Formats: sequence, structure tokens, C-alpha cells
Amino acid sequence: MSKRKIDALKKSYVRMAIKSGNYTSVARNAGIVRNTLSKWIKEYGDEVREQMDDPTTAILSAEPTKEELKAKYEQAMKLLGEKELEVAMLRNLLKKANTGPNGPRGGSDLGRGGFLH
Repeated sequence: MSKRKIDALKKSYVRMAIKSGNYTSVARNAGIVRNTLSKWIKEYGDEVREQMDDPTTAILSAEPTKEELKAKYEQAMKLLGEKELEVAMLRNLLKKANTGPNGPRGGSDLGRGGFLH
């Protein structure tokens, strides 16, 4: 998981803790200890509070609308398509790497685990 996604996840737990006021419950639901959540609140609390006070900041609700779900679905399908294309390209490269001008390579070029060395 990228640092940006990890930070976003931490901020979402900080937001939940600030909204509910029950740090222990939020920490328990997140599967972390309360001290860790407290550190995150010290680190991200001011930024999260500013976002919560700013009416222009859009945060997905607990019950997203049909449009939000549709947009998320389309984004997921696009990402899936990109990943499928990437896998196909990698498979093609692997085939080319294992097939030279003299036909398929023998097993002697493959090391443990079937990888080229």
C-alpha cells in the first residue's frame, strides 16, 4: 500500500474518532491500540478538523449515493482493465524471453523456481 493511501486511511480513522469522540471504540474497530490512534490524532488532527469544517471538502458518506457508487464502479473497472492489459503484456514478454530464435529454451537456463538467471 502506498504512503498516500496509508495516510488517507489514518486520516479516516482520525476523522471517525473526532466525530464520535470515542477513541477507544474507533481504535478497537480499526484493530489498533488507542495509543496509536492518539499519535495519529496528534499528527493529522488539525488537518482533519480543517477539512471537516470546510464545506467544500467532499467526503464520501457512510451511505453513498447511486452516482457515487457508479463512479467508484467505473473507476474500479478502468483499473481492472489496465491491470488485465498489464498482465497480458507481461505474459507476452515472458513468452518472448523463453523463446529464442532457435526455438524454446531448454530447462537448463531456468534456475530454481523457474526464473531466468
